[in-house]
Amino acid sequence: MNLIDNAMRLPVRVVAIGAGNRMRTYVKYISDHPDVVTLVAVVDPNGQRRDEMADVFGLPPTARFADSEDFFASHIEADAVFIGTPEAYHFLPAMTAIRHGLHVLLEKPIAQSYDECATIAMEAQRHHVHVGVCHVLRYMPCFQKIKAIVDEGSLGRIISIRHTERVGVDRMAHSYVRGAFRRSEEANPMLLSKCCHDVDFLLWLVNSPCRRVSSFGSLTWFNSAHAPEGAAGRCVDCKVEASCPFSAVDLYWRRREWIRNFDVPKGKTIDDVLREELRHGPFGRCVYHCDNDVVDHQTTIFEMADHTTISLDMTAFTKDDHRSTAISLTEGEIFCNEACVTVRHFLTGKEERFDFSEEMNRPYHGGADFAIVDDFLRTLCGKTSEPLASIDDALHSHRLCFEAERSRLTGETVDLTQK
Repeated sequence: MNLIDNAMRLPVRVVAIGAGNRMRTYVKYISDHPDVVTLVAVVDPNGQRRDEMADVFGLPPTARFADSEDFFASHIEADAVFIGTPEAYHFLPAMTAIRHGLHVLLEKPIAQSYDECATIAMEAQRHHVHVGVCHVLRYMPCFQKIKAIVDEGSLGRIISIRHTERVGVDRMAHSYVRGAFRRSEEANPMLLSKCCHDVDFLLWLVNSPCRRVSSFGSLTWFNSAHAPEGAAGRCVDCKVEASCPFSAVDLYWRRREWIRNFDVPKGKTIDDVLREELRHGPFGRCVYHCDNDVVDHQTTIFEMADHTTISLDMTAFTKDDHRSTAISLTEGEIFCNEACVTVRHFLTGKEERFDFSEEMNRPYHGGADFAIVDDFLRTLCGKTSEPLASIDDALHSHRLCFEAERSRLTGETVDLTQK
């Protein structure tokens, strides 16, 4: 590492570990800011993804690796790694990078157990490296506005929050029934996989320890017990496909949605890929005949040490694909739907409206994905003491997600004051 007065010399040298959708977003920032950051290696077992990303930056074959251990054994000099591997493969490359003295920008969730999360944090502290966690809500304009309003104090203190994560039926079917996040063992429980940055945002707002957590939910609908009569194992073979709201043929072939997630090999077209996927791949399966086990709806309640209560509702059963937040404070209330923040003052009756729809119509979560990378690099360059979404902050939200899952499975309210 090149350090001058604890500030890193530019451009920061970064290795991309994982070359999927999220990493393609983060390296877009790199390509747009060559004076600040440069990509020096790509790691991914998928040769097509690895080469497509490396080709953009003109990386030689010696900077392309199928396995992260091969990179760490190489002599390529780097300052940081961006980790965007599947969730089950976060822990090992993060730990190895830290032990090599490399800073880490880590896609959420951190790891698959709280012990692993805590171990990464302790190892980072021991080796004096920064670990930023990609909790995107902290960087989205509407949620940053809510934080600023709450901290300013004119609405008094928070009494309760009602926060809803509308996953949406299309996202649910693609990612959590047919896709990579469908099984807890291979990814994580739904609350951690989809909502850990929601929990992080809520804790960021309240700034009080959690006393008790209770959670309820199940995989209610997307299982064989609810398959319509005549439903086949694949949508292309199904007699009732045309009347099914979860049809893969409709989602991918007719509507052409979510298809950017499919790799198109050289010499093939997207139609070739879709035909093959619908006929033989995992994304052509009937949603009632998959091997998924994560919940399709879940409600979690947190009681904080200052007696604030928070309810977090995650549901797949909506066409919407956004969050909504309602905050009750002693002197006013706040409502948000990701595009607009509305503030009402009890004493004056004044209502304020802050419109972020233009920002949210822009790609990359309204620029928040780029803000994550920018914030992390600013920390490495000595402009901030730590990332806005640091590993230490993320530990708290991750612990609550793991405890909420324990509550859901056992039916018990978890008392965190007894630990």
